[in-house]
Formats: sequence, C-alpha cells, structure tokens
Amino acid sequence: MGVELYTVANMYDLTQTIAASIFDDVTYAWEVLPKIHDYILKLGETLNPEIFEKRGDDIWVAKSAKVAPTACLNGPLIVDEDAEIRHCAFVRGNAIVGKGAVVGNSTELKNVVLFNKVQVPHYNYVGDSVLGYKSHMGAGSITSNVKSDKTLVIIKGTDFQVETGLKKMGAMLGDEVEVGCNSVLNPGTVIGKQSNVYPTSCVRGVIPTNSIFKAPGQVVAKQ
Repeated sequence: MGVELYTVANMYDLTQTIAASIFDDVTYAWEVLPKIHDYILKLGETLNPEIFEKRGDDIWVAKSAKVAPTACLNGPLIVDEDAEIRHCAFVRGNAIVGKGAVVGNSTELKNVVLFNKVQVPHYNYVGDSVLGYKSHMGAGSITSNVKSDKTLVIIKGTDFQVETGLKKMGAMLGDEVEVGCNSVLNPGTVIGKQSNVYPTSCVRGVIPTNSIFKAPGQVVAKQ
C-alpha cells in the first residue's frame, strides 16, 4: 500500500481528458495544481475554433456545451464538448471541465481538472483538486483545500507520508470514485479509483483502490 499505488498512471485514464499533457512530467496528480493556470492559456490557443468559442481573453467553451445564462464563468477556463454548466454554477477560474461533465446548481470550482463525465451536480465546492473519469460527488459534498493551521499539506498513508509543498490542496479522486452526499474531503485526501465513500463522511488521508470508506478506521475492500 505504498505511495506508488497513487501515481497518475495508477489512478487515471489519460485518454479521458483534454488536459492529458499536463501530467507528462509529474508522478502524482497534485503536482499539476500550480500548473493549471498557465497550461489553460497555452492549450486554449491551440483549440479548434470550429469546435470551441473563445469568450474574452482566456475562456474557451465548446459550442456543443450547455451553459446556463445564470452561470458565472471566470477564466482561465476550458469547457470541453457536451459538458453542462447548470443554473448558478460559479467557476472562479483555473478550471478544465471535461467532455460530458456536469457542474451543477450552486457548485463552485477553483483550480481544478475535471476529467470527462465527472459529475459535481449539486451544491459542491471543488478546489485545488483533480477528479478522474466518471467520478461523482454527491449533493453537498466538498473538498476542503486549506488546513486550519495553514501549514503545508502532507499526504498521509498507512505506511508513508509525502510532503506536497502546497498550502492549498483539496482531493485527488481516481477514475469512477463515488463520494456520498454531504461528505467532507479534508486537505490532502487521495482516493484510489473505483472506490466509494459513504454519505456524511469526514475523510482524510489515503483510501485504496476498489475500497469502501464507511467511517474513519473503517475501510473495507470491495467484494
């Protein structure tokens, strides 16, 4: 259960994001967080204008995406094809929203990469995080991205610790992770792909692949 299980290669299908190349020179997903702003500005200029509409200086929205007139979009931002930005969503900037993803009512995004078909559809806060393909956050679930004592975030597994050097880091969700309603993912949470988190959970540390988080200290392998 070492840290090598939580590399980008072991958590994410990079064919399922327009931002695959941001992961080229990193080992762990949290290493891309400081790069998102500049990466969007460079990638945006390469996007096909027949597919993407440029809005202002640093916002690119696919023409097939649905954006509610009440949504607030701030750049740098890329919204990929067939994504849906719903009523009163608030994108603060530095966000990549994947193909077919859903950003819903009163959901706030900031400095994130959402892979294709991610769903954050109801009252979610997602900041300084990477959400893998088809991952889903239930209504009211949030990523907490700053420690209460404002110290740097450390990834803490059962048999390892990794210093990120980051003051702000939310959660790294692998592909097809399910987070139950009204859960809080504390700073530095890493959840392996295809794992589930029970509703109203308070999660911190590292959750293995194909596991079920029931409560702190109660994590079981899927049968």
